[in-house]
Amino acid sequence: MTAVVTAVSRSPRHKFSKQNELWIRLVAGIGVEGDAHAGERVKHRSRARWNPHLPNLRQVHLIHGELHDELVAAGFRVAPGDMGENVTTRGIDLLGLPTGTRLRLGPSAVVEVTGLRNPCVQLDRFQPGLMEATLGHDADGELVRKAGIMAIVLTGGDVRPGDAIGVELPPEPHRPLTPV
Repeated sequence: MTAVVTAVSRSPRHKFSKQNELWIRLVAGIGVEGDAHAGERVKHRSRARWNPHLPNLRQVHLIHGELHDELVAAGFRVAPGDMGENVTTRGIDLLGLPTGTRLRLGPSAVVEVTGLRNPCVQLDRFQPGLMEATLGHDADGELVRKAGIMAIVLTGGDVRPGDAIGVELPPEPHRPLTPV
């Protein structure tokens, strides 16, 4: 299966879910044009309260559509954009990518993966039990965060559902994703 963008979403306000769009524009060093989380400096409210001068490593939130499938099978009602993601994908193991991976989204946009989204209580406010459903454990008993990954925009461009996703891994040794 080829990796593909299945949905794109944004919200001009700080709210949990984002509205699906026909396309979004990624702006280098900023994020999703018209999205409340766009900016050079941190925009997530809890992090901005702590230190508003930190660089924004969470300009674009990506979730794999396979997570939605898993959650729907477990009885949740989720669709693209519902969990706050900007880009919903299919056919790519987002959680298995190393830090620094570059993803080409569509014909020109390039994002660099900065880390994992850390599931938070907002998931439970959306649907009770959703936070726990986005957490798991690997074979060694280590916590696995499944709520997507975060990225910064290196090269801007428009991204649409149906766009192919290209993957460029960073030089080895690869660093596993950690929460940002």
